[in-house]
Formats: sequence, structure tokens, C-alpha cells
Amino acid sequence: MRKKIVAGNWKMNLNLQEGIALAKELNEALTADKPNCDVVICTPFIHLASVVPAVDASIIGVGAENCADKVSGAYTGEVSAAMVASTGAKYVILGHSERRAYYGETEAILKEKVQLALANGLTPIFCIGEVLEERQQGVQNEVVYKQLAGSLYDLSAEDFSKIILAYEPVWAIGTGLTATPEQAQEIHAYIRSTIAEKYGNEVAENTSILYGGSCKASNAKELFANADVDGGLIGGASLKAADFKGIIDAWKE
Repeated sequence: MRKKIVAGNWKMNLNLQEGIALAKELNEALTADKPNCDVVICTPFIHLASVVPAVDASIIGVGAENCADKVSGAYTGEVSAAMVASTGAKYVILGHSERRAYYGETEAILKEKVQLALANGLTPIFCIGEVLEERQQGVQNEVVYKQLAGSLYDLSAEDFSKIILAYEPVWAIGTGLTATPEQAQEIHAYIRSTIAEKYGNEVAENTSILYGGSCKASNAKELFANADVDGGLIGGASLKAADFKGIIDAWKE
């Protein structure tokens, strides 16, 4: 039975004090009204060591938004997977479209990051997805397949089973556009079918695939109702406890 997950990606928002306050507010709300899914918040690096002890680990998991593709060494400004794990964080977002677009992260670089994250006991939330031009050309399936195969399909079935996938229609992030529930289901089903071809049906059926494109409380229930959509990777709507909880509550109905 694959997990239902709602994960928040704070991106470069909230100073340390604001981040701790949000984590505590969310923890309080979910302690009072238990979620019907796994909840994860992924914060800027500097927040991790303070946010981890501020939440109940049985209710909220904590993750980083990235990690380095090197073990350690003279890489000024980088943060390794081991450093992330040392804070008590359990997850790390890898391959987010913003990292691919703005920082030139390639399939090969992400392959290294995934392996280092797994080696340090972190669960990668691995992002894939196409830009608007690729969607208009109808090549979205080829794009996500290349991203999966280039970074993940050298993993053993055992290691692949430790990964959460997040499909991001890049054209629907922060634009107000959202893939229709039908579009989301179609590509999520395609992603699951390629996993089945590579690793078999059991691994494919147990892989959680989250939707990550302008998901909010008003459309979460409709998106999550799809057979192959197992939750959401939430950006802007994760920055307010009430908004984020509205999405989490979509699993209750």
C-alpha cells in the first residue's frame, strides 16, 4: 500500500524565526486534528536544525530542499547529504525544476545527489516534469522518461523503492495554471507504467507519485482523487499553516 503524502517546499522564504513559528503552528494544528496522510515540510538549510526539534516526528517529517553532489571537501557554500542527515532531517528534494533551470543541474549531477542522499539514510523527493514548450509539442512523456532514466534507473529495485517521485508540470508552477485532473492522472499513470517496465509491478504500485503544480486547497481533493496521484508537493500554499492544512485535509474527505 503506497503512502499518501503532502509535502511542503518553502523555497527561499521565511527567516529562521518565521520558519520555526510556522512549523510550531502546523505541528499544533495537526496534533489537534491528526492527518490522514504523511506530512513533510522541506525548509531552507539554515532552518533544519531548529525546525526538527520543533515538531513531533510522528506527525511531521522534515526535509531539505537540496543537497550537494559531493561527499565533503572544498566546496564553499555547499551542504552535503551527511550534513542534512545530521540535523535529524529525513527527506531531501532533488531535481526541482528551479534547480534544473537556474543552477544547471543535469541528470548526471542529480544521479550523484540521489546516491549520496540514499547513502545517508535520506528519502529523496525526486522531481520530474516538462516545460510549457515541451507540453505544447506533446513530448512530455519523453521528457519525464529521460529524467527518470538518467538519474534513477541505474538504482537497484531496493534503492528505487526508497524514493518518492514528484511530477511538476513546470508550466503550472507559480503561473496560476494547473494541469487538469485528467492531465495529471494521464502522466502519473505513464510514469508508473515506466517504473513497472523497469522494476516490475510491485515496485511501481508501491511508489508514491506526488503532483507539484499550483496545488491548493480548492483543487487538491479533485487532483488527489486520481488513482495514480498520491499527494502533492506544495510551494506557495505551504507557507501558511491554514492553507497547507487545507490541502492535507483533502485526504480526509
